[in-house]
Amino acid sequence: MIDDIDPVETREWIDSFDEVVKYRGEERATYLMNELSKRAMTDGIPLPTAITTPFRNTIAPADQKQMPGDLFMERRIRSLVRWNALAMVMRANDNDEGLGGHISSFSSSATLYDVGCNHFFRGADGDHPGDLVFYQGHSAPGMYARSYLEGRLTEEQLDNFRREVDGQGLSSYPHPWLMPDYWQFPTVSMGLGPIQAIYQARLLKYQQDRGLLDHGDRNVWCYLGDGECDEPESLGSISLAGRERLGNLIFVVNCNLQRLDGPVRGNGKIIQELEGVFRGAGWDVVKVVWGRKWDPLLERDETGLLQKRMDEVCDGELQNYKYNGGAYTREHFFGKYPELLELVKDLSDEDIMYLNRGGHDPYKIYAAYAHAVAQQEKPTVILAMTVKGYGTGEAGEANNETHSLKKLDMEGLKAFRDRFGIPISDSELANVPYYRPAPDSPEMRYMLERREALGGFVPARRRGERSLDVPDLDAFKSQLKGSGERKISTTMAFVRILSSLAKDKALGERVVPIVPDEARTFGMEGMFRQLGIYSSVGQRYTPHDAGQIMFYKEDIKGQILEEGINEAGAFSSWLAAATSYSTSDYPMVPFYVFYSMFGFQRIGDLAWAAGDSQARGFLIGATSGRTTLNGEGLQHQDGHSHLLAQTIPNCVSYDPTYSYELAVIIQDGLRRMYLERENRFYYITTMNENYPHPEMPAGAEEGIIRGMYRLRRSPREDGPRVQLLGAGAILREVEAAAELLASDYGVSADTWSVTSLNELARDGRACRRWNRLNPEEAPRVPYLTQLLEDADGPAILATDYITPYGEQLRAYMPGPYTVLGTDGFGRSDTRAKLRQFFEVSREYIAFTALGALAAEGAIEPAKVAEARRDLGIDPDKIDPMLA
Repeated sequence: MIDDIDPVETREWIDSFDEVVKYRGEERATYLMNELSKRAMTDGIPLPTAITTPFRNTIAPADQKQMPGDLFMERRIRSLVRWNALAMVMRANDNDEGLGGHISSFSSSATLYDVGCNHFFRGADGDHPGDLVFYQGHSAPGMYARSYLEGRLTEEQLDNFRREVDGQGLSSYPHPWLMPDYWQFPTVSMGLGPIQAIYQARLLKYQQDRGLLDHGDRNVWCYLGDGECDEPESLGSISLAGRERLGNLIFVVNCNLQRLDGPVRGNGKIIQELEGVFRGAGWDVVKVVWGRKWDPLLERDETGLLQKRMDEVCDGELQNYKYNGGAYTREHFFGKYPELLELVKDLSDEDIMYLNRGGHDPYKIYAAYAHAVAQQEKPTVILAMTVKGYGTGEAGEANNETHSLKKLDMEGLKAFRDRFGIPISDSELANVPYYRPAPDSPEMRYMLERREALGGFVPARRRGERSLDVPDLDAFKSQLKGSGERKISTTMAFVRILSSLAKDKALGERVVPIVPDEARTFGMEGMFRQLGIYSSVGQRYTPHDAGQIMFYKEDIKGQILEEGINEAGAFSSWLAAATSYSTSDYPMVPFYVFYSMFGFQRIGDLAWAAGDSQARGFLIGATSGRTTLNGEGLQHQDGHSHLLAQTIPNCVSYDPTYSYELAVIIQDGLRRMYLERENRFYYITTMNENYPHPEMPAGAEEGIIRGMYRLRRSPREDGPRVQLLGAGAILREVEAAAELLASDYGVSADTWSVTSLNELARDGRACRRWNRLNPEEAPRVPYLTQLLEDADGPAILATDYITPYGEQLRAYMPGPYTVLGTDGFGRSDTRAKLRQFFEVSREYIAFTALGALAAEGAIEPAKVAEARRDLGIDPDKIDPMLA
């Protein structure tokens, strides 16, 4: 720190600056400061590196926008919401099961939500499309309590908090899948709310810029905790929001200074840290640190010591002050400087205890919100300091264990009731009853009038009733008839299908291609000029390849979302578009194309949220399989994404080999998601391996969609027979193995294309469940069993994925069954070498088939041993799982 060697000169400079502000205005003062900064840099004078401001409110009292409405009525409503939230959680825990619930998070943020609900959150019942609000997951009890007061939820539903199985229950956290008319976004997996909110706001701007929708002054609000900001997803994309100048985005960070176990930054200041991070990313930062009861003290502090004390105190001490009370605060906060003790000499210890924090002061919050909604040029973050467990007294207020607080003892309950003025007698308290005033009471009338003025209730979710006309299968004739002798990849076939869809009159403008900086890898660069890459500022430069046909074209009306090396961001873009049918009543058809290895494995939590959100769209796992991406090695070669996809109930996954299979799958997906409005999304893997694609066999459509069809039946009727099943990259090895078996070993092999093991497995499980529950009915037969029950010989399945993927089908196989897969870590080599290494090559498939026949007694074991030599199979080769 530099000492002041000439205080008189310093005072003159400050006085001069004050005169400029007073007589010339803030804009002139800002200009002069910028010019001084430039001159200092020119002269090599080091400038302060901090981008934080003093630890006080950003908006001065004189600049606060006046709060409308009836403050006392709103406090009364807020108190009722607090009580009913507490009652709901306590009643949920008043049983042996202890279903849980959280009180303290909402207790700290009740005023933050209340001001929003009374004055800012627009509903979608009128002409306005409605604001999008991402509620902090652990604050769900407060939303339910408010909805109960509004008459949207009943006492029975509140009593069924976290009791959902029998119906009429309320989900523990925001879950659209469980409450499809209420919650819009799943947020409780920390970090997912913030990143989703950023890309939702960007999608609104994308739709506006492309002329698809007029969102007007619609805003996206995201509520999160200060501890949640440690999640990489929370802050990882804030620079995009700043760069894109998303003035429709507002973050409200509930800075109660505590996470689950203790302080967020006990030895530091989380608000100051976050201010620097957001300001550096181009956000408008509004700090709401101190409530209005501090304003007179700050105004009377002529020494500057109060601000100094505020700046130097760490968060761990701030927590201590609230936990230990007014006398402790007097001694340890104000007591450091005699001048500060003098400043508060007329305040009692109780007065000091209730010097409120900004996040509990509706006037301060209203001013911050009003500032945020007026800000159109950049995103706004409001950093509001609160007290975790506010109002719960000794049991939970500012207590390290408060996150787990689920009930209060009788004395604590009485204190809570009295503090918030709830008209419930001592004799009634033991049952912790809900309290809702009469419908014609001033509180209820005020509450409903405010929501009516703002366009309806929140939270609320539209189910999306708009269907789209989708193209018939004939629209993809070029894929159905094959490629002739030309060798292409399924990735190339997909790009052609996508290009056709983008030109479709009914669907084209709704198609959203999304890539994470890999468009050229996937052969999509031709779309750069055709569709354009979306840029909110257009293209301010001339690309070096402007003279080429496939130049890099950025456009404010561009259709492609090029997200950079950012899988989580790209998926969040996809998720925003995939839920547009609900959030904006405007269905979009997003295709997110990515390295399959960097899909579910990398962003699995967001994929689970997509299922919860009832997303509709296509995920394209390109360059899929363990052995097709032959040069990239261990980190890139995918052998398990389909198993991960299978964990999401409404994700439908396919692994096609030929272009006609891909066309049938995509057309059926369009029909089911956009015509029939089924809440599902598709994961389809494609490959970069080039080979000829045949014409679609007649009548193959049903099998392609259901998961398997017979590609070829061997014409030989004599001799042993096997059933060879293949998927994706390895189907062609299966076809080659069938020829090898016929030509060299006299074995007839029928070949089957397995387009979706996961769909076959789900069908099999559904049949078995139905049969188990309906013992007196004729048993249902799994589709796979139907296909193979009359087929002769053992079945061999080979895929480019690990063997547990194929083992899903064992229970539904009518005969002997062997699975070949690519267990172990990937590595770099040629495709032929990799398939030999992982034992899924045509030689290994043929050898395995011969072994299965020998096990049945159809051929002699000696013939298998002979084949082993002929096929170059090394019995001493290391297991690829261990290599």
